[in-house]
Amino acid sequence: MDFDLPDDLVEYLAELDRFIEAEIKPLETANDNIRFFDHRREYERTDWERGGLPRREWEELLAEARRRADRAGHLRFAWPAELGGKNGSQLWLAVIREHLAARGLGLHNDLQNEHSIVANNPFVVMFQEFATPEQYARDHKKLLRDEMITAFGLTEPEHGSDATHMDTQAVPHERDGKKGWLINGAKMWTTGMHVATHVMVFARTSGKAGDALGITTFVVPADTPGLKIEEYLWTFNMPTDHPRITLTDVWVPEEAYWGEIGRGLALGQSFVHANRIRQAASSLGAAVFCVEESVKYARQRKPFGKPLAQNQAIQWPLVELATQCDMLRLLIRQTAWQMDRLPHKQIEHEISDKVSMCNYWANRLCCDAADRAMQVHGGIGYSRHKPFEHIYRHHRRYRITEGSEEIQMRKVGAYLFGYAGPRKRLFAAGAA
Repeated sequence: MDFDLPDDLVEYLAELDRFIEAEIKPLETANDNIRFFDHRREYERTDWERGGLPRREWEELLAEARRRADRAGHLRFAWPAELGGKNGSQLWLAVIREHLAARGLGLHNDLQNEHSIVANNPFVVMFQEFATPEQYARDHKKLLRDEMITAFGLTEPEHGSDATHMDTQAVPHERDGKKGWLINGAKMWTTGMHVATHVMVFARTSGKAGDALGITTFVVPADTPGLKIEEYLWTFNMPTDHPRITLTDVWVPEEAYWGEIGRGLALGQSFVHANRIRQAASSLGAAVFCVEESVKYARQRKPFGKPLAQNQAIQWPLVELATQCDMLRLLIRQTAWQMDRLPHKQIEHEISDKVSMCNYWANRLCCDAADRAMQVHGGIGYSRHKPFEHIYRHHRRYRITEGSEEIQMRKVGAYLFGYAGPRKRLFAAGAA
């Protein structure tokens, strides 16, 4: 068993570093763009007079970084080759995302809005796996050309993490002699609606509340009459692009869905599994950054005539965090490796618990590491002149938005006790 990274992956990490130094760092510092990353970052990123949305200058800077990454062949690394990517594996992507986050705050990788020179974008793989041939033919070129920017409408105001008790309904409805669907309901935290061209709206088309089956994934153009952004919800970490939307008698054609009628939650699971393992790797990288910056500072800072690093009260909390980082890294990479070896649709049935373990623990660990970094750095660590408060505020949301850690622990418990997953067959057969 060999735990060394393959030489070609090590070289690709070095290639990314060279690209960052040559193309991204100069852009980050040009024209005072550093204001989006130094102590002014929250103020400069947020359009306080436009509902707290991201400032246009900030989003254009991110877009230019992505354009440069795309020209260099990095942005679509994880995409399928037939959609312009490199068929990047989950394992490689996990290593890359940890590496980029461990470099610290910068234009190369700013996870406040999932920006990175190596894009996450699990929509693409989800679409490839679940779209019918007709849906693929209809929409894949739009995805390639960025003509379909899709927000994710799953969470609802009254149900949060419980997607099966879904109030949003879609019923067959004919309009002007054409068959279609009439959708009514509401969604929360529909991130990116201010730039989205379409919304993936999960709506119940059959069954009863609590059923996993009977939910369908509709692809609704954002300018459809009856679809309304009610408010952008201001958060712990600004700017905000997370609105509450309502759908009032929204009509879409009969074929305006992805996947199969009544099996839409499978698309949601596909999205969250890819997103959770990659986001776990990013949280790990951010935690590593916090630990390493704390170690450097503790060696340099000399109150009472000796380095802080000589004090066990400083050492031991960082020792525990460093130990957890190393253990988590192994679990993330093993889980990503297993995901690469399973058919995409089997991940939910075989190792969904491992994905949840990685994600909930990584998000908690990152918050702990950022909090400890603030403590080690003292007053300057609490200030916005260091990035730790930003890291904490951002990653604190992942303990809720990736499926709350309680929901993810519930998934682990279901697998552990045989209520779901492979052990369900064992317990059903009477095995211990």
